[in-house]
Amino acid sequence: MDSGLSYTSAPYTLDSPELGSINGLVLSRLSRPAIHYFGGIPYALPPLGPFRFRRPRPLPLHYRYGTKSNPGNFTGNCAVCPQPAWLNSRNEEAWNEDCLHLNVYIPAGTAPKDGWPVFFYIHGGFLQWGNPNMTAESIAHLLDDSALRCIIVQPAYRLNAFGFIASAELQKEAVLDGHATGNMGFWDQRMALEWTHSSIKAFGGNPGNITVGGYSAGSHSTFQQLAHELYFVPDDKAVIKRVIMWSNGPGVQAKGIFEQQKQFDELLTVLGIPSDLPREEKLQRLRETPAKAIIDSQAKMSITEFRATTDDAFISPETMAHINSGDFARRMKRRGMKLMNGECRDEHNLYRTWRSAKNSYDGVYTRLCADYPEIAVSRYLEDCCGESKTLPSGMKDWQDLFGYAYANLQVHCLERGFHRALVIHGLQPGKDLLRYRIEWRADCCGYPPEWGVTHATDMAIWFWYPGLTTKDKQTLKPWNEALAAFIHGNDVKWGTNGVREARRLRSDGKTDAWDDNRWDEGIHVWNLLNGEDDILKSRL
Repeated sequence: MDSGLSYTSAPYTLDSPELGSINGLVLSRLSRPAIHYFGGIPYALPPLGPFRFRRPRPLPLHYRYGTKSNPGNFTGNCAVCPQPAWLNSRNEEAWNEDCLHLNVYIPAGTAPKDGWPVFFYIHGGFLQWGNPNMTAESIAHLLDDSALRCIIVQPAYRLNAFGFIASAELQKEAVLDGHATGNMGFWDQRMALEWTHSSIKAFGGNPGNITVGGYSAGSHSTFQQLAHELYFVPDDKAVIKRVIMWSNGPGVQAKGIFEQQKQFDELLTVLGIPSDLPREEKLQRLRETPAKAIIDSQAKMSITEFRATTDDAFISPETMAHINSGDFARRMKRRGMKLMNGECRDEHNLYRTWRSAKNSYDGVYTRLCADYPEIAVSRYLEDCCGESKTLPSGMKDWQDLFGYAYANLQVHCLERGFHRALVIHGLQPGKDLLRYRIEWRADCCGYPPEWGVTHATDMAIWFWYPGLTTKDKQTLKPWNEALAAFIHGNDVKWGTNGVREARRLRSDGKTDAWDDNRWDEGIHVWNLLNGEDDILKSRL
């Protein structure tokens, strides 16, 4: 980091009638305050013991984090949900199932009249791993050195089995609780969002100006939060004003309980929990199983990925039908919601590295079925490989196909179908829908050069990494200013006309309007997987 952009930290205390007294940090550069930071603030009660695999519980009414004589101390980070390794990195010392915390970063200085706009950012990690603990120094650099001036809230949420396991046994229990099973991680995010809406004014934020966004699985989570709010939250209770979906989209209709049951049964088998036990005893033994054993078991399973469940409580069984009918777009339009959504050119290079498929057709089939309903996988691979199950031309091997398939289903193809439906039914491209394409990467992005402009290399752009050079910043200035305008709720000069065009950052650093040469492919795959055929609708 340039020594001129180094930050020092000192204690900072916030006294709030609503929250109590809490200790955080003030980060300064050259003796000038840049941001205030509060880390690891609980937004829900601990999901421990009998509350493992249950929906989050709100903090008690009038909960206080500290008093003037004994302030709460929030100068660290959020706890990290137990999780598998990513790129051979696994820090078990940081694991804690009591992870329903969030980090808050506030610009120093005088807030706008109505308070700072708020960016509620959901971290990625395939819904299996990750955490929100970016360094306070890196966010200070973003909010102090770029055009973006807003409060950033980053929640932790439950991941993998802890956040997304579902089964008939859990469903029966949830019904007795008055709830639905599955999607605990999404319910966590929602509770953190509601906490933000009710509490952010104490930090100088504007609860009426919240943008929800995320990267990768955080982007997919953002879509689910958007869809949930449109269909389960009345207009007068709505929280979300704008949505940012970086490198991910709606995907396909989530699996129903029948398919999720297969994974639950496999997990119990690997853990040695007999399948013929009574429901209550199964769940008790699963809740008593150490977190490490649950994590380690996932590598021994064929259905490795714990993902969303169509439950008609968080996720409607008609989500894709609502998009196709235009009702989704009409509801967005009525609420004045805007969307930024796009891709990197080479998403597949990173995607193929996560629990990569065995190098065969059957290996790719099995691996994709860990993420998606089997009918969707069957249709997609038949479209790619034909009835002969032949490796498509242009693919080096089956693992290469897996990377491309994963990227198409998560990002490239299904985003385009989503965009078309939104525009056909009322959203204005270049104004309500901001499509983008990234073909440039910074040297400080942190991934192997041979991966190209892959999934996550553009994090350096959006978060204004401290390692950006002066030349990089000149290249990225228009993008940073557009992001700032979007989060503030101002009009953005996006420079595109028509839904087939996307704002592009070219490999030479120039920005232009790109005529999308993957548009027809994307629409084809959307229709194949998210069309009107009833067979693709998840069964509860």
